[in-house]
Amino acid sequence: MHPRDQTIFALSSGRPPAAISMVRLSGSQAGTVLTALAGKIPVRRIATRVLLRDGTGQPIDDAVILWFPGPASATGEDVAEFHVHGGRAVLTALFSALSGFANVRAAEPGEFTRRGFENGKLDLTEAEALDDLIHADTDRQRRQALRQLKGMLGERARHWRAQIIDASALIEAGIDFSDEGDVSAELVAPALAKIKVLLEEIEEVLAAQGQSERLREGLVVAIAGAPNVGKSTLMNQLARREVAIVSPHAGTTRDVIEVQLDLDGYPVMLIDTAGIRETDDPVEQEGVRRARARAAEADLMLWLVDGDSAAAAVGSAVPVWTVRTKIDLEPRQTEGGFDFRLSAIRGDGVKELISALVGFARDYFGSEEGALIGRERHRELLRQTAELLRRSMSVVDKGEEFVAEDLRAAANCLGRLLGRVDVEDILDKIFREFCIGK
Repeated sequence: MHPRDQTIFALSSGRPPAAISMVRLSGSQAGTVLTALAGKIPVRRIATRVLLRDGTGQPIDDAVILWFPGPASATGEDVAEFHVHGGRAVLTALFSALSGFANVRAAEPGEFTRRGFENGKLDLTEAEALDDLIHADTDRQRRQALRQLKGMLGERARHWRAQIIDASALIEAGIDFSDEGDVSAELVAPALAKIKVLLEEIEEVLAAQGQSERLREGLVVAIAGAPNVGKSTLMNQLARREVAIVSPHAGTTRDVIEVQLDLDGYPVMLIDTAGIRETDDPVEQEGVRRARARAAEADLMLWLVDGDSAAAAVGSAVPVWTVRTKIDLEPRQTEGGFDFRLSAIRGDGVKELISALVGFARDYFGSEEGALIGRERHRELLRQTAELLRRSMSVVDKGEEFVAEDLRAAANCLGRLLGRVDVEDILDKIFREFCIGK
């Protein structure tokens, strides 16, 4: 763990070479470093063109600099930005010059955002949303992350926590006036009314979310079946590129092949598995074992069969759609789900299959518009909060002390959601997943 008083720097734009690269510097030494390299500190928040020079006076680059004095910056500290030409040699020279200053070092992944969090610039739900936004692959993922980044969940959680604290204050006052029965009852009744309304709000959010937090990971669809029924061909058709080897020989696919798809904005992980059959080949046996294991973890299985041959019974806890290959007919609704009929080589029927997959994804993820919950961590803490609020109302007959204790625990859960209470054990994990420069 590095000292927090050190000044950090990192490339905060894409990999070189690039037309322009942006290097960010944050910490107490930012002004000193900026003055040494640029010869001055520019007017705050005004882009200024300068010639950067290293410690020996040698020019580094003709660049643009910006100055954001703390606490009015992204990290809450003094921040400088260097917008330089994005060649590797330019960046190497700039990094070398920055490293030459005492108490200045390269940043670790997520360290800029963590400093912003620790300095109150954003809560933990917003920090997580920033990471989700950076890693969003589809438009729906982007929209959900942007809603979180705007603080929708954090704002509601702060309001709920304030309401719990208000109710808790009334309960505590009731305890203080427990010898005066009328006063105690007058304080407890409005507290319970607050708790009831609050519980209804949280339960409504939990009930309306569906599986919106799964939008981050995506829907997992496994293509499975016997060897040589067209699994790899279908994979290539859905991906619209050659991602799997297609061969007339059975057993070509020995390992699990995965590809990310964007289906109408829904993220889908498509898995092409090894042909499932009995075999004496130890390598193919391992492929079959992996295929069975990976298919069992999927959210939907496409079970491919050759033509009009009977579909084998598939023991699976996930939904299974039968896909009959090498036939050009419309899909049929069956008692067990869909029975698709297509020619993967020509693409006949693939459009109908994709349309059905989009519909499945829509139902699976639920309505994401206005969704507040973005991660399973959020859902679990809201579940715990709701349970504690529910219990606090049920134990009032046992004494106000029991109610007060449950309310304190509920407020603590929302504090953990926001990252303001007892979250040191998860901070390293969350921010370590960020890219360097954020």
